Amino acid sequence: MTEISIAGETFNVLIEGGETKAVLMLSNPLGTNFHIWDPQVPALLKHFRVVRYDSRGHGSSVADQGSYSLEGFGRDALAIIDALAIEKVHWLGLSMGSIVGLWLLAHARERIGRAVLANTAAQIPGPDLWNSRIQAAREAGMNGVAEAAAERWFTKDFRDTNPEKVERVLKMVRTTPLPGYLAACAAGRDMDLREAIRSITNKVLVIAGRHDPSTPPGMGALVASSINGAKFVTLETSHMSNIEDAANFTKLAVDFLTAPEAAAKKTPLRTVTKKKPGKKTGASKKTSGGKKF
Repeated sequence: MTEISIAGETFNVLIEGGETKAVLMLSNPLGTNFHIWDPQVPALLKHFRVVRYDSRGHGSSVADQGSYSLEGFGRDALAIIDALAIEKVHWLGLSMGSIVGLWLLAHARERIGRAVLANTAAQIPGPDLWNSRIQAAREAGMNGVAEAAAERWFTKDFRDTNPEKVERVLKMVRTTPLPGYLAACAAGRDMDLREAIRSITNKVLVIAGRHDPSTPPGMGALVASSINGAKFVTLETSHMSNIEDAANFTKLAVDFLTAPEAAAKKTPLRTVTKKKPGKKTGASKKTSGGKKF
C-alpha cells in the first residue's frame, strides 16, 4: 500500500501486478473504499497491473470539508496517474467510480484506454433526493447511511443468503468519513454529463443491474446509447453488481478489457477505364488489394 501526496493531500493507493502489464485503474462507489474490488482482483491480476485508490473523502484518503465536484474527482485520478508516471490506463468503475470514468473519457480521453462502467448514469436527478440524503446522513451518521444503503444496494434474496458479503460492504460504509460522504453526495447532486458523453470515442462496456433502484438499467442504457459503439449488458443484481454476481461481472470485465482489437477491413478499390469513342478497346480494370491493420 502506498500513500501518494498530491499538493499536500494524501491519497491511499494500492498497486499490484507485473510492471510490464497494461495498467487498469479501479475506482470505488460512493461510501466504500478500494476493497470493494477484492472479488475481482485475482482474475484481473492475470492480465493487468492493477492500481486501486480510495477516492477523496473515502477510506484512508484525504477527507477535507466542503462540497466536492465531479471534475475534482476526475482531476484527483489524473494526478494519481501522473504521480505514478503512467501515460494511459484502462478504467473500471462502479457507481461514483463509473461516473468519474465518464468524466475522464469526455475530458481526458487520451489518458484512458478501454473502460468498464458499472451501475452508471450521466445524471442522477434530482437535487431534492441528494439534499435529503445529505440531511439524513448529518442526522443519523454513517451507521444510518449503511442501514439505508443495504436495501438499495442488494436484492432481498442476496441479503438473506449472503449476509457476510453484505456486512463486509456495510462496514466500509460505516467507516467512511462523514465529511467526505457529504461532500461526495454534493458532487453527485450537481453533476450532469448528458451532453459531454456524446463526444466519447473510447471502447466502453456499460454494466447495469436489472434490479438496481439507484441507477436503474434505463440510466445505463442511456449512457451506452450516447456513446458510439458502446456495449450494454444487464445482470440480475441490484446496485453492487460486482459483489452480488461477482463471477459474471468479473468475466464480462476481463473479456471486454482483454478482447483483441478487431482488424480494420478495407474494401478493395476498383478503377475502371472507360472506352474512348472510335476505339475498340475493352475496359480494363485495376484492383488494389485491401490492407489489414
